Amino acid sequence: MGFEQLAELKKQLAAARAEAAPAAPAAKPGAKAAAKPGAKPAAKAGARPARKPPQERRAAPAPAPDAKPVDPVVKTIGRLQKRFPIAFPKNPAPKLPLKVGIFEDLVVHAKELSLSEAELRDAIKTWCRGSRYWKCLVEGAARVDLTGSEAGKVTAQEAAGAQRLQAHRAAKAAPKAANPTATSPADSQANAQADSQTNAAESQGEPQTNAQTEPQTN
Repeated sequence: MGFEQLAELKKQLAAARAEAAPAAPAAKPGAKAAAKPGAKPAAKAGARPARKPPQERRAAPAPAPDAKPVDPVVKTIGRLQKRFPIAFPKNPAPKLPLKVGIFEDLVVHAKELSLSEAELRDAIKTWCRGSRYWKCLVEGAARVDLTGSEAGKVTAQEAAGAQRLQAHRAAKAAPKAANPTATSPADSQANAQADSQTNAAESQGEPQTNAQTEPQTN
């Protein structure tokens, strides 16, 4: 076989191989471009979104200042008003003259009220002092027991004593109203503290007392 024939045979074999080789698949139209180097891979379908970093916790509000403690006598009077509303009416209802010896009647209910004799005694003394109680001590006015039933009368001596106490308080308050600087700073502070305690008690039932007009507690 000559060189020319051999060369022709090689060409034919090469052409046959080229025809037999599969053509490379053409890129589909609209296909996305290859991802750039360093780009984040796309999230898979149905995958949960990444959690955001927790936000900073808000500062807790400053605690409110503690309320002023309630006077124990005011609490005791509140129990008496709830248990015996006729004998211990709430402000602004007028007070009634209490029965002489009503303390002994209250002691019977001490366990029921969860109060001691000392607490009851202080409550009666506080309740029976002040203008609201002195005003009800009119000569001949009926005194009442714990149920509101009549139990004696206010005597002329008791009524006169209540009037003197009211007059004394009014006379004592007049100079202070006319000249607020007449008293020393220490006295002014003490008076302000006393007024504050009285106002707290009166908001519950205006409790106030005096030994000359209060019911017998001995």
